[in-house]
Amino acid sequence: MSSALFSPTAVGLTQLPNRIVVSPICQYSADDGCANDWHLMHLMQLGISGAGLIVLEATAIERHARITHGCLGLYSDANEAALARVMVAGRRVASQETRWGIQINHAGRKASAQRPWEGRVALSGSEDPWQTEGRSALRAGDGWHTPTEMTLDAMARVREGFVAAARRAQRLGFDVVEIHAAHGYLIHQFLSPVANQRKDDYDGSLENRMRFPLEVAKAVREAISRSVSLGLRITGSDWIAEGISVAEAVVVASALKALGADYVCVSSGGIANVRIPVGPGYQVPFAAEVKTRTGIHTCAVGMIVEPEQAESIISDGRSDTVALARALLDNPRWVWHAAEKLGAEGSIKYPPQYERSKRSLWPGAQLARPDAMPTAP
Repeated sequence: MSSALFSPTAVGLTQLPNRIVVSPICQYSADDGCANDWHLMHLMQLGISGAGLIVLEATAIERHARITHGCLGLYSDANEAALARVMVAGRRVASQETRWGIQINHAGRKASAQRPWEGRVALSGSEDPWQTEGRSALRAGDGWHTPTEMTLDAMARVREGFVAAARRAQRLGFDVVEIHAAHGYLIHQFLSPVANQRKDDYDGSLENRMRFPLEVAKAVREAISRSVSLGLRITGSDWIAEGISVAEAVVVASALKALGADYVCVSSGGIANVRIPVGPGYQVPFAAEVKTRTGIHTCAVGMIVEPEQAESIISDGRSDTVALARALLDNPRWVWHAAEKLGAEGSIKYPPQYERSKRSLWPGAQLARPDAMPTAP
């Protein structure tokens, strides 16, 4: 059986062996932005997952751009050296066909926050908080810090911060650089009228609101080699009437494609405290609309759980790739098992140390995964 999910594809000049992407998964475990042994273990595990592209977690471009004290950073030589160490380990165990990306980010008004297991709210005075900044002096919600309004000088500094982080990523050998423009963080704050309420050339119309995000994307594209693919995670919907709609996401994606971006990953939410109707593949229609109307390489993300679900998204042409996060945290062997289910087992290169667990070699697979083996006639 031929599987669309396990067919190769290209993102810009980056060749992927299959359509499965490891979505950026924040670990909140860095030391002043520096990766450590937790990241070494985490990336080695993802490295043997079989996914075509592994995108590292939201990585801060400046120290105060971190979401939490534990966020990964790429704003110093120490950050770069620490990440180089763990990437050596991740690449060593991964298939040679595996490609690696990194998502660079500025948290904006959602910075200076507790780690999820500490409460997810703004840092208190005893937790070493810092002054946040945003497009407008509007809090992310009740109990959050009030950010300072960014000046033109601050915007220029942030733009150069994205450029500097992207250059570090290229030095580290990443195949893909992804700019985070979703989930309520700084670039999304410029794009969304919910958070952007300044009366100037960067506010009001969509043309104005996307001006700074496009400036950042253009600067990054010009700073790195064409051999490094550039993507952005964008918002398909703010899930609020006055917010971003999928029609606006199409316009943003078209503009990004025109300036040289190679793909968009279409997510949603995060700009306001609203109830989102979460369900299997709930964001896929946004990706499908963007793909159909712009032709840019599109990645779908959000509650993609079952192999058959992922297969249909690709085979139906709703997206070019699919990104999984928590599904892979829950089951680090998701890709292997998906290949078994979809008849594409031969496309996955198992580490030889683990190959004996393949369903064709281990009779116990039928007991461990009853649906992994065909039943006898």
